[in-house]
Amino acid sequence: MIAEIIQGLGGILIALINVYIWVVIIAALISFVNPDPYNPIVQFLYRITNPAYALVRKFMRTNFNGIDLAPLVIIIALQVVIVILSSLLRHL
Repeated sequence: MIAEIIQGLGGILIALINVYIWVVIIAALISFVNPDPYNPIVQFLYRITNPAYALVRKFMRTNFNGIDLAPLVIIIALQVVIVILSSLLRHL
């Protein structure tokens, strides 16, 4: 019974990580079109993604020729976390 609860919580965590990946993708795409900074949706996306961007930028240089690769690094790292978590949950 405990294993099913842990697998259920793990499934919810994986779903939340997938949602955050989509938020990062949307924020990255929106940054290409120079959106209105006072738009509430844009402000929400920046508030949600900027802490993760700052963490990645603290440990590595992500700006190459004017292109910020922090979203790509975050997406790859989160995909690795999903694979590891899925593997751990499958073996319960």
